[in-house]
Amino acid sequence: MSREQFEKEKMYQATMSIARTMLKNRLITQEEYCQIDTMFTERYGVKFGTLFSEITCYSEGKE
Repeated sequence: MSREQFEKEKMYQATMSIARTMLKNRLITQEEYCQIDTMFTERYGVKFGTLFSEITCYSEGKE
């Protein structure tokens, strides 16, 4: 993994940590959490970040 990819993974994890806290505190819904996850997965181009997620989001048509 390159340093650049490591930094992207780190930023994704930090962002999703905040989103998980917001979900836990009922500030956002599960659907909104999944939208955030999708947006930041695309933005950061993560490959490993979602492997460590405690919350799984499934898109329609994907399994």
